[in-house]
Amino acid sequence: MQKISAVIVEDSRLARQELKELLKDHPEIEIIGEAENVDDAVTLIAKTSPALLFLDINMPEKDGFELLEALDEIPTVIFTTAYDEYAIKSFEYNAFDYLLKPINKDRFAKSIKKLLPILEEKDNTIETKALTENSQIFIKEGEHCWMVLLKDISLFEIVGNYTRVHFEDKKPLIYKSLNQIEAKLPESHFFRVNRQQIVNLKSIKNVTSWFNGKLKIALNDGNEVEVSRRQSQKFKQDLEF
Repeated sequence: MQKISAVIVEDSRLARQELKELLKDHPEIEIIGEAENVDDAVTLIAKTSPALLFLDINMPEKDGFELLEALDEIPTVIFTTAYDEYAIKSFEYNAFDYLLKPINKDRFAKSIKKLLPILEEKDNTIETKALTENSQIFIKEGEHCWMVLLKDISLFEIVGNYTRVHFEDKKPLIYKSLNQIEAKLPESHFFRVNRQQIVNLKSIKNVTSWFNGKLKIALNDGNEVEVSRRQSQKFKQDLEF
């Protein structure tokens, strides 16, 4: 098995050392970097693209959740913290696991044992910065946060200065422009239907002709979008409609 690349983000030097000691019993995991604050971690993760992230929640200035918000794509996350109050909250973020400090050796081993077969299925070497439909992204709205696979998002749409993201039964608003989002999306899976909306092509239920040469798209989640005249022509061309 190829080694699993991991990064530790933890402000305490002793806590980082504790993790490295625990990982000596798990040679499958290779620590490729450490950071003691969010800003350094963002740079490190962008440079190394780790498969696994050991992430402290409570850090000075910015916390672990703010780090996730700053990343375009999220590695598999194991939260580490001394604060019990974060336990339930962290699972709402779809973290793989939550470990309470000081970390119990047996508890740590069980977490790694569960983790290995999952990461074996993933390609641990990322050759491109482009997102794919299986990329995991972090979405935050107020106190609510999610880690979502791109393929599970059906629609992005402009709402004032925000963009609404549709997935499952959720519709959070994020402070990013549609142009910023479009630049990161895989063109083979998402299509800009008009100035206000981008749809996931795999979420399309049906397409019908509309007024003035336009198209109307019905999505599997019940949303309907109107394709602009210009984009209707492109849609027909690209997808041989």
